[in-house]
This record gives sequence, structure tokens and C-alpha cells, in this order.
Amino acid sequence: MTYPGSGGQWQPNDPNQQNPGGYQQPGYGQQPGYPQQQGYPQTGPQPTQGYPQQGYPQTGPQGFQQPQYGQPNYGGLGGQPPKKRGKGPIIGAVAAVVVVALGVAATIFVLNRSSSDQAGQDNPTQAATNLVNSLSQGDVLGVLESLTPAESALLVDFNAKTTQRLKELKVYKEDADPNKLHGAAVEATNLKYDEKGAEKVNDHLTITKLIGGTVAVRSDINELPLTEEFMDAAFPDGMVSTEPTNEKVDIAEVVKETGEPIRIATVKVDDKWYPSLFYSVADYALLDAGEEWPSEPIANNGAGSAEDAVKEMVQASINADVERVIELLPPDEMGALHDAGPVLVEAAGSPPPAPVEVVNLDVEATDAETGGMRVMLKEVEVKAEGETFRVTKDGDCYAAEAQGEQQRFCAEDVAAEMGDSDMPADVQQALANLASGMLKNTGVVATEYEGKWYVSPLRTYSELGLTALSDLTPEDVLALVSMG
Repeated sequence: MTYPGSGGQWQPNDPNQQNPGGYQQPGYGQQPGYPQQQGYPQTGPQPTQGYPQQGYPQTGPQGFQQPQYGQPNYGGLGGQPPKKRGKGPIIGAVAAVVVVALGVAATIFVLNRSSSDQAGQDNPTQAATNLVNSLSQGDVLGVLESLTPAESALLVDFNAKTTQRLKELKVYKEDADPNKLHGAAVEATNLKYDEKGAEKVNDHLTITKLIGGTVAVRSDINELPLTEEFMDAAFPDGMVSTEPTNEKVDIAEVVKETGEPIRIATVKVDDKWYPSLFYSVADYALLDAGEEWPSEPIANNGAGSAEDAVKEMVQASINADVERVIELLPPDEMGALHDAGPVLVEAAGSPPPAPVEVVNLDVEATDAETGGMRVMLKEVEVKAEGETFRVTKDGDCYAAEAQGEQQRFCAEDVAAEMGDSDMPADVQQALANLASGMLKNTGVVATEYEGKWYVSPLRTYSELGLTALSDLTPEDVLALVSMG
């Protein structure tokens, strides 16, 4: 296999467009009903006195921020905000081309691998075109299966499972089909690529360049598969506007205005080519930073077990060892970070280690809902600023100890922090159920690749999203939406 893997949750639209609120699909906004992680509370114990506030170190390279659901980080090499280039219309063009995939990718994620490798094409141009053709047919499954096998595996099963859960919660109607595009129609015609100008980065990565054609998007919120109960709770006074919207983008005009073609990264897997969302955004990030793809990637160097992978990731993060962090990321899911890794390491420079010593880290591994193994905390003891801090898992709760004081945190405590005493009883109960689902299953997901274990941020985030829904009831959803 020549494929190095796919990457993080990136979106291949304009890397120079600031989007702090999350990606908006043309005409109607983000797919409703999917949980966004930035809106969830932190799920571990959050002591307010006598305990270090930073919690666990981040498990991604500090110079290249890991994106959050609904809040992608496009050009963050070195942590710097991207420069403006006045490419406004390119947003609509690329968003239209990949609107379905992005609608699902906004909350990504991951179950067992799907058998999608039959969707590969013989050359990079055919691979990029296959993505758009599936989109034009309203075929969500076709769109997802046209992507690289790792990206497809991250999306197909999760999309189906999330749709089913939203049906159970009475958010989606029973006839909602995860394999079809609801609420929008996309038509792409006369697409033209600059095949001679395609950039062959290496033996498995080629950047195709879309220079012509049109993409039309019609969106209609009335066609979304949301139940009347959910809509009544979300919009008690009715929606301001429910009129369908139409958008048409002339790609040649976009290219003329910006001076650049639309770049779509394609990846070779077992002699077949696939478009890649993750590599596309990595390519735009490098382009915006004025960097080229490195000639050599950061090697795959996993651990001997799921537990060891998590422990080594924690230590690498404390040590500010960006290269080791990338080595411990799954090669099949985050190959874009492995390939771009040397640039990230250089951008990070030589940051000092965190002033924290892990004295003891005890974990346990169980099967993850999203595939792989969920590594959960049993006990951690750290020293910082001359003090010792200890957190242990106690049933479905956590207990923290520092400076001779103890504090216990359960779902009810987290819910109280999220809300206040003036909230209606049904909202307080809904928050408690939300917190309970997350606290019981909070962990880091690790996956096995060619006999080694790696930490998967994507699967970890998706696990949190799925488990957050596990203890909710339809009544909880209505209570939360009504309160919101």
C-alpha cells in the first residue's frame, strides 16, 4: 500500500477566510442536529481551587492547532492567523463542490472501516471528477465513498449511526436517509482541469487544479428531515425565512479574480486515486504559509499497546516534542500531518517542556464505539510548582486531591456548572444526562496500524460526540433546544 493515510478534520474551502463560528453550508448553514464539540463542557473534573488549571496537555502539535468540530483552523502553521488575499468568491465555489462531504465532516467521525476502496480512479483528474459527479446526483454515500479509504471509513458508518441516534431522539424523521442529500441540490457542469499544471508532490500525492465549469447549489431548509416537534421547539415563533436559495458559481470567473485555480489534493492508494479533504486543506495551509510540501515525511512510530500510545503521547506533549507527537498519530488517518510534519516541527521551534512531572498514570482500555480501543483514566498523579495533584476515577465520577483537600465530581456537579439554579427542572435533568453520558465514557481512542498503536484525535472527538448522546432522551433534546 502506497497510501500514507488521511488527515485531520479540515475543510478545503478558502484557507484565508476567518470562520470562528463554524462552516456554513451555502444557503442554509450547518447540518442541524449534529453535536458540536466546542459547545460541550469539558468532561473531566475541573477543580477551581488548589489544582492546576491546564489539565492534560494537548495531544496535537502546538504549532498546528487541531481543529474543533464546526470550527476549523485553516492556515494555522505556526499558530499565526492566515493573511487576507481577497478571495471571497472562492468560498462559494469550493463549498459547492464539497458541500455534502463538509456537512458530514463538520462533526466527523469514525466507526469501523468501510469497504469503500472500489471507488478509486485510474488518475487524479478522474478521482476529483468522481467526487463532484456523486455530489451532483445527491448521493451522499457516493460522495463519502469517493474519498480516500481512511476518510471514507471516518465518515460512512458514523454518518449512519448518528442519523439513527437522531431518529431515536426525535430530531430526525423516521424516513431520514443518511445516504441521500437532504435540503440541497448541487449541479456541476463542464468541469475543466489543468491537467498539465497538476502538481505531483510525490509518488502518492498529486494536486489537481480545477479551472473551469459551473457549480449551482439550491438549498431549501423545508426539505431537511427534521421533526415537527424539534422545529417547534427550536423556532417557537417560526423561522424568519424558509424560502429556498440558489447560488451559481462560475469557476473560471473565480480563477480569473483570484489568479489561482481551485486545488483538490488526490492521494494514491493501491494503484487507485482518491480525492482527499484532509490533504486538500493541508495543501492550502502550506500554500498560505508560503511553504512547500516537505520531501520526506515524519516516520510512523507507534507504541506497543493502546495504553502505551496514550502514555507516550502525554509525555511527548509535556516535553513539547512535536515530532514525537506526530509519530504517534495514525498513519492511515492523519497521513497529511505526517507528510507536512517537518514544516510543523520547524514552525514549532524549540519550546520548553511544561513544568509538570507525571509521577503515575494508570489507565484501562475497553472497546471504543468508534473503533479501536478507548483508553480511560483510572488514576493520574502529577507534580507542578512543588505540589502534588491526584485525580482518580470513582465509578462514574472523578475524585481530585491536592494540598490535603479532596473534591468529588459527578454528572450532577458538571450539570450545575453548566447551568444555574434558575433553570427549569427539565433542563437541569437534560444537562445531567448529557454530562453523565460523557463522564462514563470519557477517554482517548487509540487504533492499531500494522502492529503498532497510535492515538487518534479524530476517533477521540467522535467518541465524545456519540457518547454525549448516549444518556439523552427525546424530552431532554426538546428541553435543551427550547432553553437555547
